[in-house]
Amino acid sequence: MQLLDIFFDEIKDARERKVPFVIPIGTIEYHTRHLSSGTDTFVVTGVLRELEKRKEIVVCPPIWYGVASYAVAGPESGTIHVDVDAYEQYLYCILKSLVYGGVKNIYCIPHHQTENAGLMPMTLACHKAAKKVIMEYLEDTKGPGWWGSDDYADYYENCGTGDDPFSYIKVLPLLGEEVQAFCGFDHAGKVETSMMLSLYPERVDLERRKDNTEWYAKSAQEASKEFGDAIVERTLEYLEKVIQ
Repeated sequence: MQLLDIFFDEIKDARERKVPFVIPIGTIEYHTRHLSSGTDTFVVTGVLRELEKRKEIVVCPPIWYGVASYAVAGPESGTIHVDVDAYEQYLYCILKSLVYGGVKNIYCIPHHQTENAGLMPMTLACHKAAKKVIMEYLEDTKGPGWWGSDDYADYYENCGTGDDPFSYIKVLPLLGEEVQAFCGFDHAGKVETSMMLSLYPERVDLERRKDNTEWYAKSAQEASKEFGDAIVERTLEYLEKVIQ
């Protein structure tokens, strides 16, 4: 289900049944000549489009602008960078609306600088916004001292379960550890180019690879739809397991 397309009754039903609400998180960033600047976000939305066919989820609108940084190229390249503090506040507002609205099963799925599950600025912003929302929600709804009350005597037994309030919002990289063990990770190289050939081939122009001069795009010469299909399949298997 796409959140943009469903009506209140469907939202209420999904919320009450704790159907996962999934937020695709990407960036607008220079991806050399042969890939579109929306590649990070397209990769996430494309995978979730396929996951929808296998698992009941509510896919929220993607967050396109992100903490891209200018590590790859400056603003003249088309990269749009959002300051991490502003980004965290923006995410906080979105997550607060969902949690205070009764959604207690949310997944933020970023695809940018998530190699080896590294906690880079954009992913850290997701984690910080999530924890801030949950702490405020618990104090607002249960009052000061909520954790120390007898109501939470089973807190440690429930850690990591659906009854754990700190599990209301989870932040997961699109390419999990087992997926990266299979394909690795890159920027505009073999991995991302292959995934785009699998998911959004119309947004890839392989002829333009000849104009690339950047070291990180050299492996794009080895990209193929077949490799992309294999990565996508493993990513779907991983997400099917971790999104509950």
